[in-house]
Amino acid sequence: MEPISLIIAALGAGAIAATKETAGTAVKDAYQGLKALIKKKLEGDVLGQAMVDAKPEEIKQAEGLLKDKITKAGADQDAAIIQAAQELLNQVKEQPGGQQIITQNISNVKYAATSGSGNASISGINEQGTSKED
Repeated sequence: MEPISLIIAALGAGAIAATKETAGTAVKDAYQGLKALIKKKLEGDVLGQAMVDAKPEEIKQAEGLLKDKITKAGADQDAAIIQAAQELLNQVKEQPGGQQIITQNISNVKYAATSGSGNASISGINEQGTSKED
């Protein structure tokens, strides 16, 4: 998964998981840590920082703008942020129902590149509109 998609998925999954009563301290701490790193990178961008603190459904609604802000700030190229996002997803995955939360948050990824090892699946991709073949 490309870094920006990883970060967005981690923010969404962390926001959902952190609200669950079953979420452990490690998940909540990892989520707060990721948000703090991103917000530091977005220093001076009040809207961007507010979007990082958004509710999961708000993150989904403004995903394009949030991706743009994170990319322009270079947060998607920051090794500490990428590592924090991956660690958060790992923590969420270990929680009851965690894999479902992660799958739900990356299910809208239209195109993705993967690297590393492990299993990944993407399904339910629907293209809308028309295309013209040459």
